[in-house]
Amino acid sequence: MQPPIRLSWVYRSELIAAAHFSDDDTSIYGFVASKPTWPSWLLLTTVVLTLAAVTSIIPVKYVVELRALYAVAIGITLGIYISVQYFFQAAVLYPLLVATIVSAAVFVVFTHLPSESSTRVLPWVFSFMVSLLPVTYLLEGQLRARSFADGDEAEKFTNMLAIEGARMSLLGLYAAIFMIIALEIKFELALLLREKAADRGLTHGPPSRSSAFPPKARLLQQRRAHAAPTFTIKRLAAEAAWMPAIGNVSTVLCFIICLILNITLTGGSNRAIFFLAPILLLLNQDSDIFAGFGDRQRYFPVTVSISGYLLLTALYRIWEETWPGSGGWALDIGGPGWLFAVKNVALLVLTLPNHILFNRFMWDYVRQTDAKLLLTLPLNLPSILMTDILTIRVLGLLGAMYSLAQYLISRRIRIAGMRYI
Repeated sequence: MQPPIRLSWVYRSELIAAAHFSDDDTSIYGFVASKPTWPSWLLLTTVVLTLAAVTSIIPVKYVVELRALYAVAIGITLGIYISVQYFFQAAVLYPLLVATIVSAAVFVVFTHLPSESSTRVLPWVFSFMVSLLPVTYLLEGQLRARSFADGDEAEKFTNMLAIEGARMSLLGLYAAIFMIIALEIKFELALLLREKAADRGLTHGPPSRSSAFPPKARLLQQRRAHAAPTFTIKRLAAEAAWMPAIGNVSTVLCFIICLILNITLTGGSNRAIFFLAPILLLLNQDSDIFAGFGDRQRYFPVTVSISGYLLLTALYRIWEETWPGSGGWALDIGGPGWLFAVKNVALLVLTLPNHILFNRFMWDYVRQTDAKLLLTLPLNLPSILMTDILTIRVLGLLGAMYSLAQYLISRRIRIAGMRYI
């Protein structure tokens, strides 16, 4: 971490010093401004305070005032560290960044260890933190752009690249904050649901005891256990209705920001969606936004987001190839652009049946006939073999995998149902 300790009476090698400022690095990266090292002490202070709170050296669990002081303290130290270390050229943003980190720290701490009034205050804290995102993002470009408006073209271009980099870092920071909030709310809701189910005696017993039940009694027990989340969600609407809604908003915002970063940094990579879509597993059932969403449908947002993203990406690739700049559509009948567009759109349409069937199946788990799955599976082969766009080939492979997976899951559900019958 390189804390700012003076190295008096210590031998300093000229070879090591020259390695940090070599001519090769200067020719590639230019003259890089040195960053201050004193913020490392703030990060060290944040770590020590967190360890003291976790080990109950600071009794934050029992004293609300200490809990609030601890949340504000780690928010300030961590906020100043992030501001100076990663946004050192945008001093005007420091108050907004520190306020964002303080709000996030207060929200996470009081969600994990609530007080009597925290349930009324935390939704406003979250709203304030979300409102800081567009303000900080726009302020980053507007104020810094005015500061070098009179410079030459090379300096303007360099500063514009610096602004874009700072904006991407800002979006990454907010994505991490929303991810932490969504994880914390998911954890707290899981604990709350488990406690409510335990209070009503709806938890599963050990395997040795449940195996002794007859099939009919075991089926009845599983139906009661499956009804527990619906009951507890209704109780949550009266006790902590803001938690599922804020968790869903945090999850959706984190997913959208990650998609923006993927499009900006990688140009819309196809592989990235397979790593970003599992973020949607943090969605919760609430009484307003996702009223019909439950534990059975937890994989539906993942699969439908993958299919939808790849479909839109494929359409964009076709549009990009057939729109030559400002000249309009290059779609002369019988021309190469027309053949390219018609062929790839037709192959794209052939991949849709399996994606539609599988996404419907992930929502309601209604078993489809084996003939329908076997008839739609060969439709993906032309898309895999004949397409000119990689995204359509990925959609065809994914559609074939979806068809086989749906067949195996349906078969397993049917066998499990036959055992009870």
